[in-house]
Amino acid sequence: MSFKKKLLKIVGKNDSLLCVGLDVDKEKIPSFLFKTSKNPFLDFNKSIINATRDLVCAYKLNMAFYEVLGSKGLTLLKRTIQYIPRDIVVILDGKRNDIGNTARKYAQTQFETFSADAATVNPYLGEDSIKPFLEFRDKCTFILCRTSNTSAVDLQDLPVIKKVPLYQKVARLIKKWNIYGNCGVVVGATYPHELKIIRGIMGDEIPLLIPGIGAQGGNVETTVKNGINRYGEMAIINSSRGIIYAGGDESFSQASRVNALYLKDEINKYR
Repeated sequence: MSFKKKLLKIVGKNDSLLCVGLDVDKEKIPSFLFKTSKNPFLDFNKSIINATRDLVCAYKLNMAFYEVLGSKGLTLLKRTIQYIPRDIVVILDGKRNDIGNTARKYAQTQFETFSADAATVNPYLGEDSIKPFLEFRDKCTFILCRTSNTSAVDLQDLPVIKKVPLYQKVARLIKKWNIYGNCGVVVGATYPHELKIIRGIMGDEIPLLIPGIGAQGGNVETTVKNGINRYGEMAIINSSRGIIYAGGDESFSQASRVNALYLKDEINKYR
């Protein structure tokens, strides 16, 4: 099954554009888990998945939160992905890239070793560094275009050809690279005007991965209205900290479910 078919199927099944970021952090996980569990990080992730699996279209795992734990973290990453129901999209967020041969290894790691449905990549090295990811035609490669951080303007707003901002040039390149229909775009919810422009460039067929809702301050209404296509789809709206760390005691997963359900309903209100 292609990525877009899988995405549309789970969006329809769960009536959801919500993506939950499973970014495990020792400083934020409920402390009781370290006393009661032999594998607190995995049990935490399993609890969040169990509580939200009917509310989401995707889970996004940022590799940095796993790699910092060393070899145990890589095992945790793999076991978490294996636990996620097969019909839910898995996005591995590593923002990797390099020259062609190295990029191919990054692609194999994310799509074969960890069996992710999608990965995030940095376009700075150009087309030949993107191609190894796109060779996995049933996967999606989400390419950074307009990131959610404040200093994104330092580079992404730089005027290039005919004074067009760099992020728009990148957006048009992504559309050009989308020959297999498996490109995606990363656009931060914290830049709603740019989000609208990028959706206009991409049309209806290219999915947008949209971080920045919740803790980063992105507005739900403008994010949905500017990010969806004309069918109310092809937007994956991510929230991490605002959902998974909603509670700090034994009922943390229920608190996560409450926040996930609220955000899912808020998103659907504007679809």
